[in-house]
Amino acid sequence: MVSLVTVFGRRAQMVMSVLSLALLSACGGSREQFIGPRVLDACNASWPVCSQIAGCILGPESYAEGRFPGSTQLIVQVPEASTITVHFYLEEVTAAGEETAIVFQEEGCRSRKRVAITGKLAIDSMEKFGEFTREADVTGVGDHLIQIQSDMQARYVVKVDVTPLRNR
Repeated sequence: MVSLVTVFGRRAQMVMSVLSLALLSACGGSREQFIGPRVLDACNASWPVCSQIAGCILGPESYAEGRFPGSTQLIVQVPEASTITVHFYLEEVTAAGEETAIVFQEEGCRSRKRVAITGKLAIDSMEKFGEFTREADVTGVGDHLIQIQSDMQARYVVKVDVTPLRNR
């Protein structure tokens, strides 16, 4: 009887291990968790904003991918005074670089807020939290140009969230 319990115990442990592994793989890795149900926007369009051209309009249902070093421009549509949060997930990082800067333009580019992070701090945040974010409050309603520039060497996934200021 002791050997039957031992065999049953080992078999149960093996079944639990296989189930745990299946559940973990079904949940996806950090990248999949970061993206969630959002869909990829290739950012290869030409949207006019502030006498410039942005490649995409990102919102709560989409994300984009790219490679640093370099720069990109995107549009975030804001229905009321809000906080725009830009989230980055980094992959294949080969150099932290000096700085990653995000410029949040008010609608019509009447004013701007530049928010920067050092390469080391971005990497540290990524390792600690699985992403790094920067945010700014905007008051205008409409299309907001977001400009991102970095000398980091990495692939990135970017998404945005808009939170009305009245909800804070």
